[in-house]
Amino acid sequence: METWACIRGRVAVRSFTDQEVPEEVVLRVLEAGRWAPSSKNSQPWHFIVVRDRATLQELSRLTQTGPYLANAPMAIVVAMIGAKFPEADAGRAIQNMVLAAWDQGLGTCWVANFEQEPTRRLLGLPGDAVVITAFPMGFPTAEVAGRGKRRKPLAEIASWERFGQHRPRSEPAATTESL
Repeated sequence: METWACIRGRVAVRSFTDQEVPEEVVLRVLEAGRWAPSSKNSQPWHFIVVRDRATLQELSRLTQTGPYLANAPMAIVVAMIGAKFPEADAGRAIQNMVLAAWDQGLGTCWVANFEQEPTRRLLGLPGDAVVITAFPMGFPTAEVAGRGKRRKPLAEIASWERFGQHRPRSEPAATTESL
């Protein structure tokens, strides 16, 4: 899939088929995370692939934002160990993995706000690990197909030089179709 199409087409997926995710696809998604940039190239992440149904159910109980984790064929937990900027570095790796998953026909979405200590115990993580997300991953159900996403106009979310200042008219306007 072309990168721009992947970025524009990806949607959050919370409903999955029972189809197992092939190992080679999981490895490709993990590689996408591995190749993400990080502060001073520290690569402070650790990715845990979870396929065990009981573990997925327990993960879903350890956060209020992801009950659908229990019904996913798998999840990837992203933990940061010794990170100076855990959310920033994790975000880079996670976005790479989310886009790589979408490129392979898989859906996912972020799940956050885990109870840290019980989640670390469940996954055998060291005490200084920070669990950023466990994102469920699988093939989307039919109800997800064709669903679009709305975005604010660029003029509402971007400024030139100072907040609220619009793009100078002398600069050519780029449309999303031309990018």
